[in-house]
Amino acid sequence: MANSDKPRLIVAKCPSEPSVQIQRPSRAEAEEAVRTLIRWVGEDPQREGLKDTPARVARGYEDWFSGYANDPEAYLARTFEEVHGYDEMVVLRDIRFESHCEHHLAPIIGRVHVGYLPDEKVVGISKLARVVDAYARRLQVQEKMNAQIANCIQHVLEPKGVAVVIEASHQCMTTRGVHKPGVVMVTSTMLGAFREDARTRREFLNMIGNPVSGERS
Repeated sequence: MANSDKPRLIVAKCPSEPSVQIQRPSRAEAEEAVRTLIRWVGEDPQREGLKDTPARVARGYEDWFSGYANDPEAYLARTFEEVHGYDEMVVLRDIRFESHCEHHLAPIIGRVHVGYLPDEKVVGISKLARVVDAYARRLQVQEKMNAQIANCIQHVLEPKGVAVVIEASHQCMTTRGVHKPGVVMVTSTMLGAFREDARTRREFLNMIGNPVSGERS
């Protein structure tokens, strides 16, 4: 697509949110914005080492924020019903993710644990990881991302319950501000059986090492 084009970006909707259309600036405008920031910090964007930086940053943003072009629900559309009556918990833990804080554009790096109780249908486990990536590769708040992943799985698969726990380090507080490295933020969303049944919730937390209670195996 030519740099002068201004395509419309359709943000993939969440089950509880309407789709949003945003007019994207051209790549040339994006690169000029980077040059402005370079000048603002006191550097010369025409210096040899910085000449190609605006283009590199634009390409980096295309990768880091590629989730806006993906529909998480579509990843869960293909399910499997021939599971010979399997109705126990399905858990995928330690899904590494990289995201960016919507308040400071600083990286959020961590892992997601996903569990669900099937009700007649299951989905390929790689699709759960793709759902995580689709939401992570956007400007995010961890609590919101946690709920989005859980609600998406619940909405599409309609299982008996969904559990999602996220553990992440936020560089907006480790490399700036209070400068507290080594801090991990833990959030959780429990739906259906995981919220209503303490034994089911406890089984899931034990399987992932119980980060919510601070106990690790």
